[in-house]
Amino acid sequence: MGICEGLDMATKLFDGAKRAKADEFYTRLYDIEIELRHYKNEFKDKVVLCNCDDPYESNFFKYFAINFNYFGLKKLIATCYNGSSISGTQLSLFEELPENDRTAYKIEITEVTDENNDGVADLVDVESLIKNKHNVLTKLKENGDFRSPECIKLLQEADIVVTNPPFSLFREYISQLIEYKKDFIVIGNTNALSYREIFTLFMNDKIRTGYTNFNVGMYFIVPDDTEKYHKVDENGKKLVRVSTSCWFTSLPVSKHKEFITLYRKYNPNEFPKFDNYDAINVSSYKDIPVDYAGKIGVPVTFLDKFNPEQFELLDAIGRYSMLTGPTPETKGKYLTMLNGKPMFARVIIKNKMLG
Repeated sequence: MGICEGLDMATKLFDGAKRAKADEFYTRLYDIEIELRHYKNEFKDKVVLCNCDDPYESNFFKYFAINFNYFGLKKLIATCYNGSSISGTQLSLFEELPENDRTAYKIEITEVTDENNDGVADLVDVESLIKNKHNVLTKLKENGDFRSPECIKLLQEADIVVTNPPFSLFREYISQLIEYKKDFIVIGNTNALSYREIFTLFMNDKIRTGYTNFNVGMYFIVPDDTEKYHKVDENGKKLVRVSTSCWFTSLPVSKHKEFITLYRKYNPNEFPKFDNYDAINVSSYKDIPVDYAGKIGVPVTFLDKFNPEQFELLDAIGRYSMLTGPTPETKGKYLTMLNGKPMFARVIIKNKMLG
């Protein structure tokens, strides 16, 4: 199949929902916690920006507000797009806003103290902080779009961006972060692995997959009136599973510094070359031959194991090369063709250990 083929129904539903502001998906606190716990040392004295996060609903905002002192943050900023819903499920103060209020808001927190003197600084204290200090919660002058000049100014102030951006705008969103040289931890579609722009960042070691949820999918919270959903959680919230979702980051991830142990010996009968591309096919990263110095085609999921010190990324192929596209020589041919049968997309790698 082609490199960019294969979006499933749930992914299409998710993209449509992210474009339609009346039908929104929210990341579960559980998924945020199991991923972000790995980055504790990265957050100290940093300004964290959640710039696709309705503060009325966002578990990203909730997570960082609760853990503000634990991480030693310098500042937390959260912004939402004009038109976000305001169901008030997270912070009670928002229940005071008019039901028809769809203004874009910004929250900036520079400290979380024990406002109610109960011995712990928690989300209740954040609510009190916002209520008592009017400069913490303010209306944005523009619409809250991450591409707006007002939000770009906040981006320039930030050190790390953490959020769940619209899948349909993922290329543009990541390009902006790269342009402004910002670190990030974001949720994206695993199909983004086969976007030329994203794959090039993998080649240049500027992006990598995160610690959790790769190739297993994630559940997202949807509004109560959503008709199509997969299950209900312990709090009665409807959940939709998006099988093609995972974490992407610019920060160091320990598994991408681990060397894959190779034990298979190269045998041309076991590792045939593609019909239309000078590389051998390997069906699993575990079977990469230890003694083959040429080009090797492995499944795209290899990128979750990719260690740039062990392997070099050369290209990705499906109907054609991801980097060069169709050429007169390859037009009409599947580059992943093997004995006359097209295979799934492959990442082309070379073992650096063999020169």
